[in-house]
Amino acid sequence: MPFANFKVPEKTLTPKQKEEIVARTTELYVEIYGERARANTMVLVEEVADGGWGVAGDVLTLAVLGEAAPTGTGGA
Repeated sequence: MPFANFKVPEKTLTPKQKEEIVARTTELYVEIYGERARANTMVLVEEVADGGWGVAGDVLTLAVLGEAAPTGTGGA
């Protein structure tokens, strides 16, 4: 079963953006493995709590990254 796990900072994606990640990732697996992969592809979008991750030894927060996702349904 194809599986993709996206970890993103909490409140940085809208529900619409999460749907797009799931749909486009599924389509990518179908493109690679064929239509048989569609029914078995699992995509997990996990939100990591503010300050719960870092890069290059520095803890990242929404303040460091900018702002949370817009409240609308559009993308960035």
